[in-house]
Amino acid sequence: MAKEGTGDKAGEGSGRWKPVLGLVEPGEPVAHVDWRAWAGKTVPGTVFDQPEPEQLIELTVIVPARNEEDCLGACLQSLVSQSEEIFELGKDWELVVVDDHSRDRTREIAQGFSGVSLMEAGKLEPGWTGKANAVWTAARKARGRWLLFSDADTIHEPGDLRRAIHEAERHKVGVLSYSPRQIVRGFSQRTLMPLVFSELALAYPPAKVSDPAQRIAAANGQFLLIEREAYRRLGGHASVADKVLEDVELAFLAKRRRVGLRFRYAADAVATRMYRSVGAMIEGWSKNLALLFNNALMLAIWRVLDFLLLFGLPVLAFELWNAHLAARSLEWLGAGWILALLWVRTLVRFYARVAKSNFPFVDCALAPLGLPLFVALLYRSWFLHRILKRVSWKGRSYAA
Repeated sequence: MAKEGTGDKAGEGSGRWKPVLGLVEPGEPVAHVDWRAWAGKTVPGTVFDQPEPEQLIELTVIVPARNEEDCLGACLQSLVSQSEEIFELGKDWELVVVDDHSRDRTREIAQGFSGVSLMEAGKLEPGWTGKANAVWTAARKARGRWLLFSDADTIHEPGDLRRAIHEAERHKVGVLSYSPRQIVRGFSQRTLMPLVFSELALAYPPAKVSDPAQRIAAANGQFLLIEREAYRRLGGHASVADKVLEDVELAFLAKRRRVGLRFRYAADAVATRMYRSVGAMIEGWSKNLALLFNNALMLAIWRVLDFLLLFGLPVLAFELWNAHLAARSLEWLGAGWILALLWVRTLVRFYARVAKSNFPFVDCALAPLGLPLFVALLYRSWFLHRILKRVSWKGRSYAA
């Protein structure tokens, strides 16, 4: 709590002022945040410019948006339509769009929805990513007992907000994150995305992520529900201000600080179309792949081997079957069948892995054709992070 009558600007005309959720303002030092230090005292420079709400509402939904005119409308429509008599927008929950200095119609679209609050993201200070800064702007003023951070490219199924809160409470976790159903368009997305998400499913098995005894952690910022006190204990987005993958970093904090984490694939709750162009997809995965996988370069080598086996073995087998080597023709024919069986085994193992992506059958079937692009993106991401140590996203450049 802040002291009464401190005479600072934030306290003028007020009686008793408290911090709202977070720990530090954007731009303040964020390393070594310890939530316990905030349990019973206020540290200078951390009091926000409004009082803690006298009475909390059930939920605050925060949607950061930077040049999202092509998808924000569908997202907001899917959210505001969940307002009902027992869960009324503006009374029981609030919906906040944070305009992250957009240069398109993002603000205009948000203003067209009744009940939606629009905020301008704070000035982007050194050491902060744009998304962390935008959501932190709103989180510091949130009135919800639960906070849902959801991207502007998501589409929410009817009732998913209330069901998510009930799910988190039922499993007694402070953090609940959904991996949405992915909507893909075009050949490159349909062939690449199953490969990426199958690797993610193997690297971050939901059962292990949700197990408190396992060190592995993951979350998806497209749908990240956090209980108010848990968010405070994690240090809010200020504790991951400089992280490109802030959602995964928050998940690791949730595991370390034992606030409870649940993660699952949730086609029943939310869908998203992550990228609307090949260029955006290349930029996005180049930013993320090296962070998501421990050794992106080694993974690229294994996927090159997959490509060679999947497309090379049938060719070799066919050549051996058609070899005209007189007396030794039966031996070459047998070798051809061995290669064919090896190819079938490789094919079965490949599709068993890709099936874990939860993509439709046709997209999974086309996935081998996406291997060259996947390999190229793995290498590009590795090069940007390990060699150039710089990545870009939505017109901004960040240290990797």
